[in-house]
Amino acid sequence: MLFLLADPNAQGGGFESLFFLAAIFVVFYFFIIRPQSKRQKEIQDKVNALKKGDKVITTGGIIGTVASIEDTEVLIEVDKDVKIRLMKTAIGDVNPGK
Repeated sequence: MLFLLADPNAQGGGFESLFFLAAIFVVFYFFIIRPQSKRQKEIQDKVNALKKGDKVITTGGIIGTVASIEDTEVLIEVDKDVKIRLMKTAIGDVNPGK
């Protein structure tokens, strides 16, 4: 049994494969890369606008309220008299005023 996927004498096979790879890249860009970078930019904007009293969720899943903010660190109160110090990059989401 002989399987032929393409005619070996056909011309222009390189253009179709190049077009197919470009189409795959475009699909990945619009469905994966662009939405992820847009979401990351939104989170970064929220972290930059962070203020005392905002509720935050860390990338590790810890939920707390911002007690104080420094240049690169945030002090988060997770329970009464229980505070943890985190890097701003560890904040996964911000829910202001909640």
